[in-house]
Amino acid sequence: MKDLTIIYYTANVLNENFAEKVRRQILIAAGDFPVISVSKKPLDFGTNICVGETERSSVNIFYAILRGSKEAKTKYLALAEDDVLYSPGHFYSYRPHDDAFAYNLSKWTFLTWKRPPFFSLKFRRTLATLIAPRDLMIEYIEERFSKYPDISAVPESVIPEPGRGYEKNSGYANRKAEDFYTYEPVVIFSHPQALGWGYLGKRKRAGIIRAYDIPYWGTAQRVLEDYYL
Repeated sequence: MKDLTIIYYTANVLNENFAEKVRRQILIAAGDFPVISVSKKPLDFGTNICVGETERSSVNIFYAILRGSKEAKTKYLALAEDDVLYSPGHFYSYRPHDDAFAYNLSKWTFLTWKRPPFFSLKFRRTLATLIAPRDLMIEYIEERFSKYPDISAVPESVIPEPGRGYEKNSGYANRKAEDFYTYEPVVIFSHPQALGWGYLGKRKRAGIIRAYDIPYWGTAQRVLEDYYL
């Protein structure tokens, strides 16, 4: 059943060889689920929405998600980022309640500068692994944007990852969040072109749980060679 649409968003700043390999894997994992891509430059990937050149920011990420969500025709959405590897299990395994945002906590971080390469695990909710009801996602973003006719004036703090408890004392409705886990994990690359790189860079710490080999993806060395290099 095609009950889910994958919303892929990109600022078109990654090395194209890396970006293309990630998109190819998304199509493998997506199977029959439709893909909507939202990009700053025209992109031949699923149904494309080109929003033009805008500043890289979390606010503009949510603007891209809103554009893609409104184009979707399914009950659920799965977000997909341009530097994250997704497995079929991520898209097929879980659907949240109608009033909740769901985060896959089976996500391994790949610190691209570490040698020998390895995966590390932190049980933290992140937008890259979010699956949500379409209507709830649209409602969440529009509630925040409605107070700012000019999107460029929206403060970064106004639109955090939904359901993570940041709504307290904000004046916005509280949102529920659910966690789920998949045997086939998601792999998130940490690299110099990432939006948040300037905050920590190579000082970013790996999770305490570490592995050289994980289900579906195999060894960290293989992932490095097959996708990133």
